[in-house]
Amino acid sequence: MMSAPVFQPGFSMIAHLLRATVLAVLTVPACAGAPALAQATGRPTWSETKCANYRSAWTHTLASRGRQGLSAPFLADHQAFLDSGCQARGMACPRSPEELAIANVMVILAMNAGAASTFLPFHCGG
Repeated sequence: MMSAPVFQPGFSMIAHLLRATVLAVLTVPACAGAPALAQATGRPTWSETKCANYRSAWTHTLASRGRQGLSAPFLADHQAFLDSGCQARGMACPRSPEELAIANVMVILAMNAGAASTFLPFHCGG
C-alpha cells in the first residue's frame, strides 16, 4: 500500500501547510501522554527496571563470590543505594582488593544491561 505523497498536485502550498499543522497538533498531545499511559498500565519505568536488574545481579554476584574481604561500611553503603531504589548517590567506596573486584564485576554487568556508568553506587568521596 502506497502512502500519499507529501505534496500533491492540485493543492495549494497553504493547504499543505495547514494539513501539516493539523497533523502536528493532533500528534503532539498523543505522544505527550505516552509516559503517563505507561505508568497507568503498571509497566516499570527504566529507572525501576535498571534497579531491579542491578539488585538481581548484586544478589547473584554475592552468592557466587561470597562476602569475604567486603567491609561492613562497603556493604552498608551499597545496601543504602539499593534501599533508595537506586536513586541515592552511591557512596560505596571499594578499598580492599575484593571490594574492587566485585565493583568491577558490577560495573560490567550493569553496563552490559544498558545502565550508564553514572548509575552505579561506587564512589570514593573527595
